Amino acid sequence: MHKYVIYTAYGWLTLTGILHFCVDVISQHLRGKHPPGIETTLYYGLHSAFALGQTVFGVLGLLLALRSINTLSETPILLLSLAAGLGWLTITFLFMTYWEPKLNISIFCLLIAAAFITREVGV
Repeated sequence: MHKYVIYTAYGWLTLTGILHFCVDVISQHLRGKHPPGIETTLYYGLHSAFALGQTVFGVLGLLLALRSINTLSETPILLLSLAAGLGWLTITFLFMTYWEPKLNISIFCLLIAAAFITREVGV
């Protein structure tokens, strides 16, 4: 069970990072939703960096899971993942008005908590 929760958590993070970039950066840029200016640059920069961080962290987690699932079961790694999730959640509450990123990161944090609960101690 633990293995599937790990794959789901990092897979979810990767998927939502890619989708976030597609919806909030590419889609809005192609539709010309924001007029050129400093605010638009900051908007695209925030969302690009947010999505890139999620995607890279998620892919790194998936690659590590493929190579050594036991490493991802260790307490420091799970705590680091939870800290990253809480950091992203803080960013969403402080700087983003949409509810979808808040939900996506909350699900990731819950999956990491589930991974912590379902891990076998001493593995």
